[in-house]
Amino acid sequence: MKSFTKILAWAFMGLLASCGGHKLDGNTATAPVGKQSRNHDNFRYLPVPRLSGQWTVEDVLHDYGTYSVKKLSPYFKRANVPYPPSEVIFVALKQEKKMELWAKGDGEFQFIRDYDIQAASGISGPKLRQGDRQVPEGVYRIVSLNPNSHYHLSMKLDYPNEFDLFHAGQEGRFDPGGDIFIHGKAASIGCLAMGDQAIEELFVLAAQVGKENVKVVIAPRDPRILPLDTEAEYLPGWTGELYDQIASEIQVLSPPVSLSKNSASPQGSPQ
Repeated sequence: MKSFTKILAWAFMGLLASCGGHKLDGNTATAPVGKQSRNHDNFRYLPVPRLSGQWTVEDVLHDYGTYSVKKLSPYFKRANVPYPPSEVIFVALKQEKKMELWAKGDGEFQFIRDYDIQAASGISGPKLRQGDRQVPEGVYRIVSLNPNSHYHLSMKLDYPNEFDLFHAGQEGRFDPGGDIFIHGKAASIGCLAMGDQAIEELFVLAAQVGKENVKVVIAPRDPRILPLDTEAEYLPGWTGELYDQIASEIQVLSPPVSLSKNSASPQGSPQ
């Protein structure tokens, strides 16, 4: 009996540790009843308690929208970009553990701010198979917003995309993995864990802009500082092609030094 109990405990821990623990079916999710409150800068919100697993995107916007927009608005104002913008790019830099937020209205993309990535497992290099614990690298889209994640809130990426599937097929890799998310909390296997407050802002922004207008670029490091390295022996032969795609997406986005050095707190904005 004790052995059986241990097996159940380890299985439950494994579920919580894996990005596969995300539940997209609102009838079966195990999100907590109600979400956490925030109390910053004399602005408090307390989300309405709801049945476990029954949150909708509209509930998230209702409960977190006002506060998240209040947090983001000073950054957009500083960049002279209207809120909500017409398009958004998230640039995730694995080595730097940063995610840059870029947005545009009618003009060019402007740097808005960056966030610390709280956790991202693996090393430099693309994701190749299920269970390798790699954060993928490439140019992705958000395919769904999940308000009932075990990791507070999450946004699912379209990994494996066409590029990933093509090269997996060429190499006979029939299980390249999946269920890659940007989510809250500070632990992950193969996903980008942003912390709860950051994912609230990013989730609300993606919902208001429309997930079809959000691009996600994940790079091993910032190619605007050093060229991406394709010489490591463990990298597949097509990595150069992949890194050319990534670099072309990022190198046209060049934040002014004055912004990138102090991106987390524009003057007069809430912390």
